[in-house]
Amino acid sequence: MTGPMSRLAVAGALAATALSGCQADGSAGASPAPAPVTLANGSRALAWGDGAYGLVLVHGAAYDAASWEPQARVFADDGMRVLAVEDASADSVEAAIRHLHDAGVDRVALLGASAGSAPALQLGREEPDLVDQLIVLSGSGDVTALGDFPKLFAASEGEGLAADAERMAEEAPGAWNALYLAAGDAHAQAIFGTDGGPGLLEAIVLRLEERR
Repeated sequence: MTGPMSRLAVAGALAATALSGCQADGSAGASPAPAPVTLANGSRALAWGDGAYGLVLVHGAAYDAASWEPQARVFADDGMRVLAVEDASADSVEAAIRHLHDAGVDRVALLGASAGSAPALQLGREEPDLVDQLIVLSGSGDVTALGDFPKLFAASEGEGLAADAERMAEEAPGAWNALYLAAGDAHAQAIFGTDGGPGLLEAIVLRLEERR
């Protein structure tokens, strides 16, 4: 990275490191079914993988924890321990991070989509030491008080929130911030089911791999 914000290349430029065996929706087909987990605050989550790097997934308003399964399988197959929270609240996101810490995972990234980006951003402001890196998908909010941890802001290039992603990538503190705009105009998790989905998933995996 040469500056405070780096624009990630579109899918074609990432082809040399494409994820082998993934379908258009990100499914890998080889991982076991998710395991149900009860977090310390009483909320529920789904768990995939047993890697040494943690990832908490926070769904949008029209989705649930199980909606992340195609992408979670890819992350788990790539060596991550993944938790998708059922209750998309800051309290449950924090409980999920601490659950991973209790399981021996020292560093945890957050991925929040649409409405699920709000609790992820809140944790990034209020408990920055808990967040190893942050990925915001089709979200919007105040990023000026976030910690200095790495951040990726993503959206479809044709949706209105593309401008918010660009703004947040420019305004966020720290020297390791990036922007990714996927092809099309789908919103949040729906992007994964479009032509822009494989490029988006790959950009997220590559970003996570830079830290784990």
